Amino acid sequence: MTETATKPLLPEGLRDLLPPDAAFESDAVDRLKRTFQANGYELVKPPLAEFEETLLSGVGTAMGARIFRMLDPVSHRTLGIRADITTQVARIAATRLAKNPRPLRIMYAGQVLRVRGTHLEPERQFSQAGIELIGAPEGAADAEVIVIVAEALASLGVLGVSIDLALPTLVPSILSAANVPAKNLDPLRAALDHKDVAEIKALGADAGEILTALVAASGPYSDAVSRLSGIELPKQAQIQWQGLVAVAEAVRIASPDLSLTVDAVENRGFEYHCGVTFSVFAQGAQRELGRGGRYALSHSDGDEPATGATLLVDALLGVMPNRVLAKRLYVPFATPRTVVSDWQGKGWSVVAGLSKTNNDVAEAQRLKCSHILAGESPKEL
Repeated sequence: MTETATKPLLPEGLRDLLPPDAAFESDAVDRLKRTFQANGYELVKPPLAEFEETLLSGVGTAMGARIFRMLDPVSHRTLGIRADITTQVARIAATRLAKNPRPLRIMYAGQVLRVRGTHLEPERQFSQAGIELIGAPEGAADAEVIVIVAEALASLGVLGVSIDLALPTLVPSILSAANVPAKNLDPLRAALDHKDVAEIKALGADAGEILTALVAASGPYSDAVSRLSGIELPKQAQIQWQGLVAVAEAVRIASPDLSLTVDAVENRGFEYHCGVTFSVFAQGAQRELGRGGRYALSHSDGDEPATGATLLVDALLGVMPNRVLAKRLYVPFATPRTVVSDWQGKGWSVVAGLSKTNNDVAEAQRLKCSHILAGESPKEL
């Protein structure tokens, strides 16, 4: 065994995407973008790397531990490789497109790179596709993003889509109105993350009963509304909860068959969000397919309301049904190019023989073709 064969070819968390999966991913991204475009979203293409201070400004401040850094030999300044495209879209909206009419509808797709993967998401490089709706404070904007995400997944044939709604500002509002000792806040947040009811009651002081009720209410949206209807929330928390209800009801009107659930105490992964957020799941998925929600876009004129969603294309590939390979047609050596072009125009992927063979059928099979041109018509192999 050679020395090269004993060493890993790629770093942990990075991989080659080979045929046919690379083609499936490209097709999935194209179909997602077509759905986004049909709803008025326009494509932007940010660079892979930016100056570190720009990449980590605004909503990007939460990404500091996730980005690769390197020295730019031209400017002698530190660059960061993007770990999330949403933060770049926020920069573009606040600068290059600051004068464009609002609401601003932007879509994007591309690769991101992170310093570390997680247990559920071990990949460090993966493909994102998403939309951002900027300059619209109304709950209708949040509902639009959720409905479009569901429509985009339907266009891929993804079954059993479920949207899990959350409100990361709700618990802080409850705690600010309650007499909870400062030393209890961090362990209380950990107890909420683990849904540890006993610990929540022990640490929650005046807010303990409300917080345990929120944990118990997590589940199907209709059940959550019913369970929380008899709970008296602090004024600001009640306003926020009613905002989530308004978004959910708008989604149900637009997409009545879409499954909605609620996790009223969830905040993990929503570091820069300030309103209704959501995670996307589907039948057969081992992990979430994407997430999104409301955030504030900061620029020179102040904060601007924004909401959006990011889909993890790699995760989508695992739940997309009917991933059909393109029809692959072998044409023998010296077939006129006009014939090749004709079949390409009919949707075939055409593989032309490069030399005369004694057995064209065997050559077509060796090159993984599904058909061979026999006379004037394709013949299935």
